[in-house]
Amino acid sequence: MASVLPSLGTREAIQGYLRGLAMQLGVDITDSRLVEELDRRDQLAHLRSKFHVPLISELLDEEEQADDVDPSQESIYLCSNSLGLQPKEAKELVVQEMDKWAKKGVHSHFAGQRPFFRIEDFVLEEHARMVGARTIEVATMNSLTVNIHLSLVPFYRPTKERHKIIIDECPFPSDLYAIQSQVRWHGYDPSNSVIFASRRKGEDIWYTEDIVKQIEEEGDSIAVVYLSGVHFTTGYYFDIKTITEAAHKKGCYVGFDLAHAVGNVELHLHDWEVDFASWCTYKYMCSGPGGIGGFFIHEKHAHNSDLPRFLGWWSHNRDTRFVMDNVLDLQPGAAGFQLSNPPVLPCMTLLASLNAFGETSMAELCRKSRLLTGYLELLLEENLSKRKALKRKATQEGGGNYCEVITPSDPERRGCQLSLRFSCPLEKVSTFIQKRGVAFDLRRPNLMRVAPVPMYNTFADVLRFFQLLTQALECD
Repeated sequence: MASVLPSLGTREAIQGYLRGLAMQLGVDITDSRLVEELDRRDQLAHLRSKFHVPLISELLDEEEQADDVDPSQESIYLCSNSLGLQPKEAKELVVQEMDKWAKKGVHSHFAGQRPFFRIEDFVLEEHARMVGARTIEVATMNSLTVNIHLSLVPFYRPTKERHKIIIDECPFPSDLYAIQSQVRWHGYDPSNSVIFASRRKGEDIWYTEDIVKQIEEEGDSIAVVYLSGVHFTTGYYFDIKTITEAAHKKGCYVGFDLAHAVGNVELHLHDWEVDFASWCTYKYMCSGPGGIGGFFIHEKHAHNSDLPRFLGWWSHNRDTRFVMDNVLDLQPGAAGFQLSNPPVLPCMTLLASLNAFGETSMAELCRKSRLLTGYLELLLEENLSKRKALKRKATQEGGGNYCEVITPSDPERRGCQLSLRFSCPLEKVSTFIQKRGVAFDLRRPNLMRVAPVPMYNTFADVLRFFQLLTQALECD
C-alpha cells in the first residue's frame, strides 16, 4: 500500500513526522522534494480538481503583476477564511435551475429533479453532517446575522436576575451589534448586560479554564453564553463541548457563531448539546459571496412549540402549507424557525460545495489540515521567528524583520488558519506577495491571516508562500 498522510494530533508528532520525512529524503524542510512527497501522499489531492483555482492572470490584472511572475501559473489561494473558491459544479447546477425556470415557469415549484418547493431538502442531509447534527436540527436559511437574531428570540429572555450575555473579547462586529441590539430591545443596557470572555493580560488567545471560571462565578446572572466557534482574527478554536457543559450547569443557554468553524474543524453539535448555532457558508464551505446561511437548534428543543419565535409561512408544515386556512401547523425542529422559501440559486451553489465535501469527511480533511498548517508553522518557526531574526542580525546574515504566529500551537485549538503578527509595517510585504499571485487577508496594522485549506491547497502552495514571504521580509 502506498504511503498516505498519517493522522497526527499533537504539534510534536506533526513536526516529528515532517522532520523525519525530510531526513529520509535527505533534504531540508524547505526543499521542494519534501513537498512533492507530501503532495504525493495526500489522499485528498483529487478534490482540488473540483474547484476553480484562479490563474495569476485571472486573479490579478496585468498592471498588478510583478515583472518576474508567470501569469499562466495557478495562484496561491490562502483566503478561504474570507471567501472560498468556486466549485466547478456550481455553474452547472445554477444553469440547470435557470433553464427549468425558463421552460417551466411557475411549474418549477413542483417539477423536475429538484422542485423549488422543497429545494432545501437537497442540501439538508450533508449540511447537517457538516456540523455533527441531525436533520431535524438544521435549516438552510437567511444569512448569518439574521439567524443570530432569530435564534436569540427563544433563548434570550432576560429577567432582572438573569439578563447578561457573555461574548468573546474582540468579536466579529456584526455579532456584537446583534447582541447589543437584542439587549437594548429588551430594555437593558449593553454596558451592564453584555460581558466579555477576556484573555489574560498580554495574551492573544483564551484559556478554557478561564472561560469556565467566569461562567461559574457569574453564571447566575448570565442568560446566554454566545461565543465564536473559531475566532476570526486569531484562529482560536473554542472548546465548545467543555464550555457548553459548564454553562448548562449554571442554567445558561449556549449558542455559537460557527462562521469560521464550519468546513474548517470537526463539529458535533448534537452530541455536545449546544442549544443553538448559526453560520455562513461562503467561507470554508465555498457556497459563493453572500451564500445562504445555516441554523441549528438542538433536538431537545425540537418539539417545544411554546418557544417564542418569529414566524412565516415556511414555519408551517409543508404538507398543509397550501391549505392556507391561517391556522398554524408548526414544523418541529429548526424548520419551524424558517420564515420564507429559501432562494433556489444560492442553494445550488451550496449543493455543489456539499457534493465535494460529501466525497470525504471532516475527520479526513482535518487529518490533512493538521499537517498542512503544521508544515507552515514549522517553516515560519524555523526561519522567520523572532529568535531566528535576532540570530541573523547578530551574525549580520540578514535583516531583523520577523513574524510570530499568534494562533494556538496546539492543533486541537485551531483549524487551518494561522494569524501572523509582523515586526514591521505590512504595506511593502503584502504588496510584494500579492503581486506574485498570493491571496490572503490583512488586519492592519501588522496582522496577516493565511488559511491553507485541505480541500484544495497543497504543500507546494505552503512552501511557495513561505518562500515569497521570506523574500518580502528581506526586501523590506
